[in-house]
This record gives sequence, C-alpha cells and structure tokens, in this order.
Amino acid sequence: MDFNASDTIPGPRSEDRLPQTTTAAAKIVIVGGFGVGKTTMVGAVSEIKPLTTEETMTQAGIGVDDDYGSETKTATTVAMDFGRIRITDEVVLYLFGTPGQERFWFLWEGLFEGALGAVVLVDTRRLEVSFEVMGRLEEGGVPFVVAVNKFPDGPRYRLDDLRAALDLAPEIPIIECDARRRASSRDVLLTLMRFLHSLALSNSLI
Repeated sequence: MDFNASDTIPGPRSEDRLPQTTTAAAKIVIVGGFGVGKTTMVGAVSEIKPLTTEETMTQAGIGVDDDYGSETKTATTVAMDFGRIRITDEVVLYLFGTPGQERFWFLWEGLFEGALGAVVLVDTRRLEVSFEVMGRLEEGGVPFVVAVNKFPDGPRYRLDDLRAALDLAPEIPIIECDARRRASSRDVLLTLMRFLHSLALSNSLI
C-alpha cells in the first residue's frame, strides 16, 4: 500500500490526549501470579481504553501453564497490559500489568526497567506465588506495596497475619482491595504513591 503526503494519519482520540496541565509522569508495574486480577485492575482504573495482550488459553498449555482457575478463566496475558490514570492534574501514572504465567516471566525484567514502583497483587488462595514476585522486585530494587485482592471464595485473614505469612518488612504497606472497582484500585495506587513519597523523604535525610 502506497502512502501519499495527502493521506491523513488519525491522531489520538480526544479522550486519550494528555491534559495540558500534565508536568510529570511515572511508570508503575502491577505484578502477581496467574489470575490474581492484574488485567482487571488495569482495566478498572485506567482513564483510557486499556491495551491488553490477552490470548485464549488452549489445550497446548496443559502441563506447562498454571491451570489454577482454568474452569472460569479462558484467556491469559502474554506480554503486558497498559493503562493510564491521572493522580493529580499534574501527575500521570502509566500502568503496566505483567503476564502471570511462569513461562512469560522473562518479560518482567524489561517491564520493571524504569519503574518508579510496583503493586503486588495477592490472592489469599495461593500466597506462595507471591514470594517469587516480591523476590524479583527486591532484586531489581523496585519499591512495592502489597494489595490483597478479595475474591469471593478466598479465605480472609487479618492483615497482620498476612504480613507475617508473606514475611513483609514493617514499612511495606499492605492493603485490601477489590480489583474490579475503580475507587478501590485507585486507593491502592495512592497508597503506593504515598509510600514512594515517604521513601524519597527518608532518602533525602540520609
């Protein structure tokens, strides 16, 4: 197909354009095991239509992929999810949801690069998956908060008990959320931003 100078290239939709008041942007990654709600959170909180790379789960993945929840989950993220949200008129967060299937974890390193911070989504039915996730963030030096996604059939624990089970340092925030709800997901991001601000203040005093 030939391109002529007279051809019009469509620009971004008006609702996708950054406000003129924007002066700062930050990259945030939302990470966790398979099926914890990363794609759901990005979609719920993004102010633009999110970009997803979900593909249908097939028989070829049997014995290779995590089949937890396969009775209801029919698609999985194979690269990343992407969304955007304004925290204030001046500050915009770019959200990157990581793939949860273990065979796609090699993509995490690239997604972590340049990230200001991260949200670790946790499913209380599979706490053990979170250790690898948090370990990788710590290795990469990416600060994070833990958000416990409340599934209807998930066991409920006191946050102090979950902190102990996950071996979280006292300063790392842990918060309950419903990844399907925009307000709840936004509260998680605000918790992360407050944590990052406190770290910046602490470092400035050293």
